[in-house]
Amino acid sequence: MTAHQVSSAEVTEPHDAVPPEADSAELAALSPRRRGFSPRAVLRTLRHHPLGVVGALLLILVFGFCFLGPLLHRTDQTDVDLLNAALPPGPGHPLGTDTNGFDVLGRLMAGGRVSLQIGLLAALFATTLGTLYGAVAGLAGGLLDGFLMRVVDTLLSVPFLFFVLILSARFHANAVSLSLVIGGFSWLVSARLVRGEVLTLRVREYVLAARVMGTSRRRLILTHLIPNALGVIIVNITFQVADAILVVASLGFLGFGLTYPTADWGSQLASGATYISADYWWLIYPVGGCIVVTVLALNLLADALRDTLGRRAD
Repeated sequence: MTAHQVSSAEVTEPHDAVPPEADSAELAALSPRRRGFSPRAVLRTLRHHPLGVVGALLLILVFGFCFLGPLLHRTDQTDVDLLNAALPPGPGHPLGTDTNGFDVLGRLMAGGRVSLQIGLLAALFATTLGTLYGAVAGLAGGLLDGFLMRVVDTLLSVPFLFFVLILSARFHANAVSLSLVIGGFSWLVSARLVRGEVLTLRVREYVLAARVMGTSRRRLILTHLIPNALGVIIVNITFQVADAILVVASLGFLGFGLTYPTADWGSQLASGATYISADYWWLIYPVGGCIVVTVLALNLLADALRDTLGRRAD
């Protein structure tokens, strides 16, 4: 049924009220099933993407290392122990100790847990804000859409890391505030992606039919547009987590990250880099490897999800 047919039906039979149940059933019949997001179907398809499987397995290992590892390898990451400072890897300290006497392996777990938490929170905040903004802009169209997108273009022209550095230096950084700052500057890409997807969805028959039946814009966005754009949203949130982890590492390396006693991978890398001439390799390579493996795993998984969901949409 097209929008023209729905309009004709209402003109020829103006006194026939359509029950809400009929509206729901008719819209369900019009909705394209092939665009529906089915986690089981995506997982089945993802199994045939080797790099995606590698990325998922690496990500599971990273999460297990950061969140379950401290339960098996308990260390004190609060009290400085200068008597055991800068010890090379050996019994009791598989990756040695840093210049403050902290166990490097335990420090990696603690720093990874914080980095992942910030990345996930920042990505969720950015994706939520960007999705709503982009959906409103795409559905509205016209002058409002043009104005909202010019705002996005203007903000995208501003150096992201520059403003994050200023805010981090001005305010005391903790995990939550850093997540909100990163997410507050990362939603722009999500907004553009979702807006582009909504532009293609709003001309679909089920959206036109819902509009003719008097569905509010709020319900149209939350019930019909965003659920059918979940593929783009999920792929984007995976990239957002990787980007947020890199931003946290960059801030920590530049000295604007989290403060003691909270650890993150960036500050650990910066601390180890100052002793590179002393051949303290265990302070540099393990944390650098953790950052590379985590970002690589997220990007491999995101690429696989993009290919998988793109094929399902086609």
